[in-house]
Amino acid sequence: MIDYSKLNNRLKALGLNKSEMGKQLGISSRTIAKIARGEKLSRIVLQKMSDYLECNPEDLFEEKSDNPLLQVLREEKTAGISGGIYHELQVRMTYNSNHMEGSRLTEEQTRLIFETNTIDISDGIPVDDILETVHHFRAIDYCIDIADMSLSEDIIKKLHYIIKHDTKDSELTWFAVGEYKKRANMVGGKETAAPEDVETAIKKLLDGYLNKQNVTIEDIIAFHAEFEMIHPFQDGNGRVGRLIAFKECLKHNITPFIIDDSKKGFYYRGLSNWNTEKGYLIDTCLYGQDTVNALLNVFGMRDNHFEEDGEIISRDTIEQSNTTSRSNAVDVNNI
Repeated sequence: MIDYSKLNNRLKALGLNKSEMGKQLGISSRTIAKIARGEKLSRIVLQKMSDYLECNPEDLFEEKSDNPLLQVLREEKTAGISGGIYHELQVRMTYNSNHMEGSRLTEEQTRLIFETNTIDISDGIPVDDILETVHHFRAIDYCIDIADMSLSEDIIKKLHYIIKHDTKDSELTWFAVGEYKKRANMVGGKETAAPEDVETAIKKLLDGYLNKQNVTIEDIIAFHAEFEMIHPFQDGNGRVGRLIAFKECLKHNITPFIIDDSKKGFYYRGLSNWNTEKGYLIDTCLYGQDTVNALLNVFGMRDNHFEEDGEIISRDTIEQSNTTSRSNAVDVNNI
């Protein structure tokens, strides 16, 4: 839903109403009616209005979500709020997802990069670990921004590009960043889809998923498992798959899940045995959902809804890292 309160306030200050503005700008009454319904206007119309009101298009509206968690994530992301749920999800999701894939960064180092955009150069951390950490932060931002959109191949490829661009892998002529794999690969000793079959397999997977009327957490977990079995990219499939699950949970007002690095053995067992025993992966992901719900409790949210009554646990219970040493720190933008 789009909130046009900012537009209405600007018009009120000028002593105008929407209809009058529409007539002056040659905007149809049908388009003007979209404002009252909270529907999205085209960029051309927004630009015409902003030129008329002498402001930027972004000064005329705000995107509002029926999902309380998504709304808070967007608000805290836009405002750059430190110490909120957006901050904590960024650090914990990024650390665990990257560490599962071999990153040497600790959670404390991951937090330092997110909070200060620096890292201690004395730690001898591989450049790609730092780059992919920063990239994962941006990928989470992308998921938050486009959460309301229907999942597509373009979104899936974009996530892969965000994670893997500018890494050492991207310098390989046969490594397709933001595109499906060119060479066959295996996962856990098992064959995956051949490069020439990937596009068809992903389209089929998407078609089946997007045709579901009411998506559940089990549907999202099933999509994740089947996506990983296809393994459409040369590398980065696990991170992209978990980001897709995060985005889809936000879209369907479902509490997301974080697979803790300490539970990766159970997670990989669940993926490996998906075709014979789906309960392994479902239980692991539901445990990860409990992890997020516990975090939401800290911020006065329960099961993805704000608490209106009862005690709200203090934010002070969130682990603090402000005492982390900032010595030998370098700006990661200079790497």
